[in-house]
Amino acid sequence: MALRDPEGEVAARSPLYVAFNRSYQKNHSSDRVDAEEVDGAVAPRIEAVVVPIVFSLVFFTGIIGNSLVITVLARNKKVKSSVTNTLILNLSMADLAFLLFCVPFQATIYSLPEWIFGALLCKFVHYFFTVTMLVSIFTLVALSIDRYITVVHLRHSPCLRSQRNAFLGMCVAWALSLGIAIPVAQHQTYVTGYYEAPNSTFCWEIWEDETSKQTYTVAILVVGYLLPLVLITCCYMKVLCHLHNKIRVISKKSERSKRKTTQTVLAVVAAFSLSWLPHHIITLWADFGTFPLTEASFAFRITSHCLAYGNSCVNPIIYAFLSENFRKAYREVFRCHFVHPMPIAAQARNCVVPMARAGDTKGVHSTTNM
Repeated sequence: MALRDPEGEVAARSPLYVAFNRSYQKNHSSDRVDAEEVDGAVAPRIEAVVVPIVFSLVFFTGIIGNSLVITVLARNKKVKSSVTNTLILNLSMADLAFLLFCVPFQATIYSLPEWIFGALLCKFVHYFFTVTMLVSIFTLVALSIDRYITVVHLRHSPCLRSQRNAFLGMCVAWALSLGIAIPVAQHQTYVTGYYEAPNSTFCWEIWEDETSKQTYTVAILVVGYLLPLVLITCCYMKVLCHLHNKIRVISKKSERSKRKTTQTVLAVVAAFSLSWLPHHIITLWADFGTFPLTEASFAFRITSHCLAYGNSCVNPIIYAFLSENFRKAYREVFRCHFVHPMPIAAQARNCVVPMARAGDTKGVHSTTNM
């Protein structure tokens, strides 16, 4: 079984704190470390206060930011003609779902000594964690392909970049994610009567076969991180080469619009890649090696936890910094709802800011303008 001996290095695995050893079990938790010996020193429980505060900031910032993005795009009459905006809407919905259904429960691992939410949420929270992570990276792949088609194959863009294909891509992303994450739900176990804490309950990921666990870890790494990044990199290399070679052919306005949208999507991809890299490093280290319990490794685990969860709130900030149209739309929504509130019908008429040109998929020089 993947649940090793209490004297071993790894006892179980949760989505992010995949490595915990004897000290974790002494404190009766799969995901937190109380004041304990770390390389002969006592590690203070400062994380029990700091990390929940960070999670709270991530939660509220992400809820507000992603809700604002969804509001801006959903109320926009021209969003139906923009494949890029449709995919961004899907990405924001995945981030919002992650914040609502995962972050509040996972935040308690630093402040509570056990899992108190029952068997159903034990499986659902960890399962949905993996689902939303995969949906996000698959959506980023779709956004990168969309950029590639828009810039490199502009003549075929009206045919390929249809709303039907965008919706189909969203459905495929969710279907694949829901299927790939099933083993997480199967092996996430609600543990009661653990011999070192018979009156406590825990939520641990337990595999009967160590090889199966390692195989699944590698599969998630390849399908949910490495392969998508390879595809994304290839798309953007083609895009950048094309923009460099064709700068004299297309108009300055069209070229500037394409570059701006490409920069925005690329920034979102970079944020996702950097945020989730430590998580995958820890997962591999725990499953294929001996993850040490030192002050440095403990800090690394906490940092990876915060980075992965923090990614769900950064995209709206990126849109605000890099997209002039999103900034205008943010201000317009704020003005309509808080500064000058008006009836819903009037808001629909007066508070719509175009996120993409109507000719998004038509014409030789049309672009997607986020």
